[in-house]
Amino acid sequence: MPERALRLSATRLVRLYVLVVLAAVGALLASVYWLTTRALEQEVSAVVRAEIDGLTDDFEVGGIDQLSAALQARGDQWGRTGAVYLLADAGLNRLGGNLTGWPTGATPHAGRQEFRVQATEASGQVEHPIEAQLVSLASQYWLLVGTDVSEQRRFSQRFLWATVWGTGLTALLMAILGAWYSRRVRSRVRLYAETCRTIIAGDLTQRLPLDGSHDEFDALGEAVNRVLDRLERQTTSLQTTFDCVAHDLRTPLYRVRVRLDEALLRADTPAATRAMMISVTADLEQVQRTLATLLQIAQAESRGAIAAAEPIDLAVLAAELTELYQPKAQSVGLTLSGQFGATAGMLGSRQLLAQLITNLLENAMKYVPSGGTVLIGTFTDQHSDRVVLTVADNGPGIAPADRERALQPFQRIGASPDRDGSGLGLALVDAVVHLHAGELELTDNAPGLEVICRFPAVASTGAALEQHSSDRGTAPAELQTTT
Repeated sequence: MPERALRLSATRLVRLYVLVVLAAVGALLASVYWLTTRALEQEVSAVVRAEIDGLTDDFEVGGIDQLSAALQARGDQWGRTGAVYLLADAGLNRLGGNLTGWPTGATPHAGRQEFRVQATEASGQVEHPIEAQLVSLASQYWLLVGTDVSEQRRFSQRFLWATVWGTGLTALLMAILGAWYSRRVRSRVRLYAETCRTIIAGDLTQRLPLDGSHDEFDALGEAVNRVLDRLERQTTSLQTTFDCVAHDLRTPLYRVRVRLDEALLRADTPAATRAMMISVTADLEQVQRTLATLLQIAQAESRGAIAAAEPIDLAVLAAELTELYQPKAQSVGLTLSGQFGATAGMLGSRQLLAQLITNLLENAMKYVPSGGTVLIGTFTDQHSDRVVLTVADNGPGIAPADRERALQPFQRIGASPDRDGSGLGLALVDAVVHLHAGELELTDNAPGLEVICRFPAVASTGAALEQHSSDRGTAPAELQTTT
């Protein structure tokens, strides 16, 4: 679950937002830090430069004596301002100032200097960092003016740590807010997904929940709920229409069929009339079969889910129907065989799955010429966790361009020896497969057609399948049937 949560768009958006805010805050604080330290350095340089200008003016006016007097007057400023002064001759010997000698680390060349000095304080000898400027006076003297920068450096260090902590706390706060927001989005999405699964399962009375926040989720939920309201009304109207069709058409057709049968039983019915009535009866049977198939397709597609699914061993069911259709296959000159692996457990409607297998077998017998073969088989694909049903023949097959159209109602592909088909067989198969959350594929059997139906396997229902099969008097053991 944590790895899956990291792949969610809300989580990725939050992580991106945290990184952007963190980068912005870090850049802002780093800029403030750099500008502040730069200003402090420039201030120190300006103070030192001003002192040097004043002392060089004293030297130019009164020579070395006035400069020494000026340094003597400034000698007590170390303790108050941290100022550092040193006047030395060309041999670097001290002539004046508040330093006792030439500092270690300073080099005799004009320009900026950095070194450390020892100072006596209440806590003892303390080392202070010094930034200074060194100038040459009349090529005979060296004047060094500097200041203690320990306070500025402590301030810069505190500022740096404050910047780091500020950036870290900002990142932590954004991470907490982002995690809360991501969890909230995942919770809403999960709730919507569960509701949608319930709706897909056939409960059209369910609606997406709204929390009254009037955010994007509420706007989406309101739009989807309006769509669901309309779909529910249309589905109810469609179901009512089919119920009326079933009632209004089946009964009159049944009455017509009964009257035709009664007329055929009469001995005084003329031969020509009898032949016409037999033809009408055949057409009437075709109409009844077409109507029944249309109602089955409509009911399967409008259910959305199977109301009372039961554990089914598809291998046993396919074997039973294969044995049932073996005499019919022999009567039309076909070889019908079955290969069934171990228990193919799934949940579904036994009646609808039996109708599916029946349609596939009857389609094969209708289109495969005499002398052909039909092979039906079942197995469990362990890699995809699917129960697979296949029906393959060596008949004319269906061209790849026509396979999608063959699944549409009233679409007849190719010529059939008998023209009593309505083009609904594969349409009903497709509806039943999708009702069981499966997949239907039409492929080339080279030659012929292979129909592959894949259904979700239910390994956990093994015990239920065994009990269900034993109740029916059929063991779900591995089968290898050829009929």
